Amino acid sequence: MSDVTIVDYGMGNLPNVVRAFERAGARARVSRDPDAVRGAGRLVVPGVGACGDAMRALRERGLDAALVEAIDAGAPFLGICLGLQLLLDSAEEGDTDCLGVIPGRVAAFPADLELPVPHMGWNLVKPEREHPVIREGYFYFVHGYRATGVPDACRLARTDYGADFASAIGRDNVVAIQGHPEKSQRAGLALLERFAAWSP
Repeated sequence: MSDVTIVDYGMGNLPNVVRAFERAGARARVSRDPDAVRGAGRLVVPGVGACGDAMRALRERGLDAALVEAIDAGAPFLGICLGLQLLLDSAEEGDTDCLGVIPGRVAAFPADLELPVPHMGWNLVKPEREHPVIREGYFYFVHGYRATGVPDACRLARTDYGADFASAIGRDNVVAIQGHPEKSQRAGLALLERFAAWSP
């Protein structure tokens, strides 16, 4: 059974994520302690909301540097929804600098898509390359911003919402998905199981 540390920075429904990991057979604990994050064997950053608010919360708690240190040390990392966006260089909303783990920028969906924003509901995640954690399946999404400018080598999957966007990204020991595995029934549970067993 894997131990998973879920990072609490004040944004997101952590109890749902904890329960989903427990159903996936992992031991999940929530922490906002930077030292615990630095020493974690496996990290998860969920979240719902704006990158600007999230980055302020991470910096106030000293969690931004702790996360980058843990990633650099090789801890398997899973970003969920806002947790994916925080990995990029910057965000359009609030002109915010993010963690800079993966090149790219968080930007709003184009107005000319003529589709409701936020993108909400079930949609297909289609892998662009083989990855031990990411598989094709339908996931539940709720987001008004998406990753742009991500290098092809870091794009793991795409989703079509008027146009394709990168719905899963990653490199080395880092993987992230824009959808919500904890709300995505069988496909989501299977993804969490794969992450809990992943040894990059």
